[in-house]
Amino acid sequence: MFQDIGLMILSIIILIMISVPPILFLVWYIFDKRQSQHSVLRNFPILGRVRYFLEMLGPELRQYMFDSDDEGKPFSRSDFSNIVVQGKYLKTVIAFGSKRDFDKPGYYIRNSMFPKQKEEMKVVIDPKIKTKRYVGTEGLFSRKEHLEEVDVSPWTLPDKDAIILGPNCKEPWNIRGPVGMSAMSFGALGENAISSISYGLGMATGSWVHTGEGGLAPYHTIGGGDVIMQIGSGIFGVRNKDGTFSWEKFKEKAENPQLRAFEIKLAQGAKIRGGHVEGSKINEEIAEIRGVEAWKTVDSPNRHNQFHDLPTLFDFIDEMREVGGKPVGIKMVMGGPDSADDIAKYMSDTGRGPDYITVDGGEGGSGATYQEMADSMGMPIKSAIIYCDDALRKNNVRDRVKLFASGKLFSPDKIAIALASGADLVNIARGMMISVGCIGAQKCHTNTCPVGVATTDPHHQKALVIDEKKWRVLNYVITLRNGLHTLAAAAGLDSYTKFNRNHIVYRDQYGKVISLDNLFPYPTAKDSLELEQQ
Repeated sequence: MFQDIGLMILSIIILIMISVPPILFLVWYIFDKRQSQHSVLRNFPILGRVRYFLEMLGPELRQYMFDSDDEGKPFSRSDFSNIVVQGKYLKTVIAFGSKRDFDKPGYYIRNSMFPKQKEEMKVVIDPKIKTKRYVGTEGLFSRKEHLEEVDVSPWTLPDKDAIILGPNCKEPWNIRGPVGMSAMSFGALGENAISSISYGLGMATGSWVHTGEGGLAPYHTIGGGDVIMQIGSGIFGVRNKDGTFSWEKFKEKAENPQLRAFEIKLAQGAKIRGGHVEGSKINEEIAEIRGVEAWKTVDSPNRHNQFHDLPTLFDFIDEMREVGGKPVGIKMVMGGPDSADDIAKYMSDTGRGPDYITVDGGEGGSGATYQEMADSMGMPIKSAIIYCDDALRKNNVRDRVKLFASGKLFSPDKIAIALASGADLVNIARGMMISVGCIGAQKCHTNTCPVGVATTDPHHQKALVIDEKKWRVLNYVITLRNGLHTLAAAAGLDSYTKFNRNHIVYRDQYGKVISLDNLFPYPTAKDSLELEQQ
């Protein structure tokens, strides 16, 4: 293998040397010998150029040739392929066997000796949804695939089993699907990407689009589906010219019938700080939507100026709910096992608080953040959601608030584990991006995304065709729901809403297996009483 790689690299070097005119080698040689910036080029001008050329190609070579299917980060080749296959072909079937390393520690879903039959499942399979999938063959030089129209079941919850946000609000929100789009702003993503996701989720029904902190754009509502509007510390879309909060603009947004809930962003898993958008991404349209200056880089404050502690946060939530008439939630990151204890206790003491909490894992993504923050701050979602669920249970407020989970939950098994750990619903960001064409180029912050996803540049956006990608989003969501219900049936459950910690086991490095409810026991009445006495 290594001999083959060596031969390939040598072939590339020879090809470069043959194709480059001799006079250019001479120019390079003289220039590089005299420059003082690069040591390698100063001593080895020609070979040094070849070295830097291969170094620049390194990420692509590793991604497509040298990394194994499960090695790539933040998403492996298998992760990408699985999402793409679901979106293009409506398939999750594999052959021969799993590529998972079963010798490594990890979570597993407990199967039942008596699984549920399809007719026993509490799921809506009619009326069918019309979608399009690819059929045919695809080769390197010949692509004979074409889109074929098919009917699929929605795999949503019956009305009586819908998850209700803000039951005491003027306009509660009934949600009939387990997954939706996570926070991705217009500006971080271009209008073609946002529109494709909006159309796909709208056709899927029972899902939602999430605006991110960049404000409500027309592309978020273009698909006709439900929308969550996030309000970050920059209060984009609901701010006055001087940067203060505008209740008038907030009320105007709340009057949109598609906007079903508001979310106050306290923190994000990938960046426990204010947001950042390069000025090159902020065109006149985005500036108008956000209420900022065009072509000027924007950095949001590290926290909101509208509140500074739990009492003032709860006051702000109450006023938003009263003025808007719709559910209000918060987005937070768990920094430790006790991060949600104070807010849960304050909810218990006051009888107030958010209608839902979005728990964002430290493994979550972002268009732009700091390396040291992305790698080391914020608990991963598997731990975070359990500890947040525990805090709410210990304070007897779990029934008053719904939990969204986000952080690389892009497949049915990962979603099932999150639901069993305490989540009610799941937000997905990068899975949606991959379904509309993201290749993991990691150029989100440069406005030069090669496939037109994370860019507002008109030239780059031409790569993303809305009328083709919207079907991939629809198919991806449908296969997630179908897969989740399949897992529930195999676990002996008639609905995915009934997953709990007892349905998940963890296998350690020694082969010992322990149930998740023994590893993280549910808080008991005694725990709650001791908390009250403290």
